[in-house]
Amino acid sequence: MSELDFAAEVLPKSVRILAVTGTNGKSTVVTYAGQMLSHFAIETFVGGNLGNPLSEVAFQCFKLPSEECKLKVAVVEVSSYQMEIPCVYFCPTVSVVLNLTPDHLERHKTMLSYAATKCRLFSHMTNTKLGLLSFGNQHLDKAIRKYWNKFNLAWIGAFPGVEIDMEAKIASFEVPDIGVASQLQLGGMRAKGKHNYCNAAVAALSVAGLDVGVDVEAINATIEKLRAPPHRMQIVCKDIHGLTWVDDSKATNVEAAYAGLTGLKGQKAVILLGGLAKVLHGPASNGFEQLIEPLKGHRCVITFGSSGSLIHDTLSDNGLSIPCIQASNLKDAVKHARKMAKHGDAIVLSPGCASIDEFKNFEHRGLVFQELALSS
Repeated sequence: MSELDFAAEVLPKSVRILAVTGTNGKSTVVTYAGQMLSHFAIETFVGGNLGNPLSEVAFQCFKLPSEECKLKVAVVEVSSYQMEIPCVYFCPTVSVVLNLTPDHLERHKTMLSYAATKCRLFSHMTNTKLGLLSFGNQHLDKAIRKYWNKFNLAWIGAFPGVEIDMEAKIASFEVPDIGVASQLQLGGMRAKGKHNYCNAAVAALSVAGLDVGVDVEAINATIEKLRAPPHRMQIVCKDIHGLTWVDDSKATNVEAAYAGLTGLKGQKAVILLGGLAKVLHGPASNGFEQLIEPLKGHRCVITFGSSGSLIHDTLSDNGLSIPCIQASNLKDAVKHARKMAKHGDAIVLSPGCASIDEFKNFEHRGLVFQELALSS
């Protein structure tokens, strides 16, 4: 029995569940959705794969008389590992699959198997419920077919669903099945970049889909107050040398690093890449060649960790146009970064790799980076 099912069996049926999965962005969407609901004083649990398990709040509710349980919404981050055992009781009001890119293939073996596991989130939904799916992903398109007619399907990146005008910084929503037709102004967000705008827009549509009395128009009032979770393009400090230190340790795969780099427009940076590279489709590619384009115009790249040499060779062999230095570990990489950076630059840890070659997890890696930054 999965932990999610264990929790859902005893969770009061009145509690609405917003479940979010995907390769990248899960924690940010869950965090934003929780902040939006809290703004409207709706009693909300935020957790799952992010922080506290769902079973913890389920147990708290279980101990109370039903009339004393104030919980209205559970916003749950769901990993593919948590969905490997099919659920019976876990039936979200709103389910979201944000995206799907190569990750965890040492466990799932194929992209289609990975997609199928993610799409189990939709397995017990009915036509009164909302499912959001990334538009145009061939693996997700195949995996969703068995659930296609069970619920109200909307797209991330197309209508019915949500589309984002990056120039105007406006998200447009059209989901006739749940009566949503509105816009969200994203220009006031503190966190910049296409991925953050997308995360906020998906969070807003998900909250609207919960049918708890909050519509997209009202959510506009929360946009300026949204705070991304730590280690996601987090500005650590600006030091006495005029260097801005940015912790993006949560970028544990190439696609997450790509998203972080594209958010650095107008800011020249020293980029730190490294750790333990993820398994992709095969030995022919580790995926880092995808970063050649967003790395153009930056000060330099510094690779480190157990895959540092591999990343260095991949970038060099694919025509990287800026200097690339190989360091032994993160501390050594930061030492090189200080030497290479010039006044006004950023030093960005966006590793594109798992952290377990040197650290306990990505949070530990981020905290060590922050300590190194603040010791300047």
